[in-house]
Amino acid sequence: MVHKFMVFVFSTILLTGCMYPSENLSQNQISNDSQLQLVQNAIDLYAEQNDGILPIITKESDTPLYQKYIIDFSLLKQQGLIQSIPGTAFENGGSYQYVLVDVEEKPTVKVIDLHLADEIRTIQQRLTIYRDEHTYPPFGDKVEEDVYELDYEELNLDADPSVNSPYSDNKLPVYISSDGELLIDYRIELYQALEGKDHSYSNGDDIRPILIEDHPVVPAYSIPYTVSDNEPVFAPKIEEGW
Repeated sequence: MVHKFMVFVFSTILLTGCMYPSENLSQNQISNDSQLQLVQNAIDLYAEQNDGILPIITKESDTPLYQKYIIDFSLLKQQGLIQSIPGTAFENGGSYQYVLVDVEEKPTVKVIDLHLADEIRTIQQRLTIYRDEHTYPPFGDKVEEDVYELDYEELNLDADPSVNSPYSDNKLPVYISSDGELLIDYRIELYQALEGKDHSYSNGDDIRPILIEDHPVVPAYSIPYTVSDNEPVFAPKIEEGW
């Protein structure tokens, strides 16, 4: 599995000519720094004025970590902390959902790329149609524990499902968990980040935060990853949370 993954990584790098990070790609420019900072300032003031409470939309406890803390812009507007919602925000017709990460230590504004949501939704529709008839998902080969490929032919797809990476020109595979949830494989982005940045991650750590240290987009539709033999691996048993 390690050898197969290494071949995939280097083949993709050669095909795309793209190494992490890819901050100059036009599709990755979600907004200027001043917009993000404006929302960050509003978040900080709101927490200060409300005894540490954050302006977020309540989600179910089992909501994936990077989709859990959606910013509620209406609360910020009610207190006069922002005059208008950023044009890139979903609430204002944009293609990004503003979220918070590190909510317990240092609430920080990031975004979900909703282009990913659209791509995942298309695959989910096919999966739902299949399960309406067959009950169980069309599991393909096992990737790692609790993570499987999808049998794309059963879903009437032309090839293995994938999405465009929000970090580079890479195509990221879409797999399915043993619970039937679709998930995006960010290992190639994690591998390039681990190779390109100084870090202290070790086996048992959730390494996904390395992707958002210098990038505004979170790895949505993902489960935890850790590092093994200096390579990223799925780690679904690591408890999510800040």
